[in-house]
Amino acid sequence: MSRIFGAVCQNGNVVRDIRAAMNHWVNVMGVGPWYYIDKVKTDYFRHRGQDSAMEMSVALANSGDLQIELIQQRNDAPSMYKEFLDSGREGLQHMSYWTRDYQALYDRALSLSYKVGHEGQIGGEKGRFAYFDTQAHPGTVVEISDISGSKGSFFEHIRKVAAGWDGADPIREVGGR
Repeated sequence: MSRIFGAVCQNGNVVRDIRAAMNHWVNVMGVGPWYYIDKVKTDYFRHRGQDSAMEMSVALANSGDLQIELIQQRNDAPSMYKEFLDSGREGLQHMSYWTRDYQALYDRALSLSYKVGHEGQIGGEKGRFAYFDTQAHPGTVVEISDISGSKGSFFEHIRKVAAGWDGADPIREVGGR
């Protein structure tokens, strides 16, 4: 439990081949089903304060209460994902903390001298997210994500389905969110 952000809700992995990563998690780790979004539609995306035309695919599944996220960036636009891959790494890139009071947590992080590496919004104002540039070693980037809107109910659906998953239909394509 983080004294600042609360409980870790998601481990985010940046990968070069999202299909291969989903197959690994299904066939080797037994985790699924995966909800796959080929082209995530962001309302905006900024990297280090500048607009970026970053494009990505995302897959989400749960192992118990912990959500596993796979991200494959689809272009060379600036992002912390690209920086991570360009440094020769792949795998765990961030831990995500979820909140229904996004602005208060965002403001608190800034007041504690956290710096935004990249941030964006998916599906309206209640779909904001920010990644703070906290990486001291791989996997330590902190993300906060607003779950007060439809994203929260989607994440809860994924958790519930995973709890009773029998191995059928391991990859489920979802329209862009």
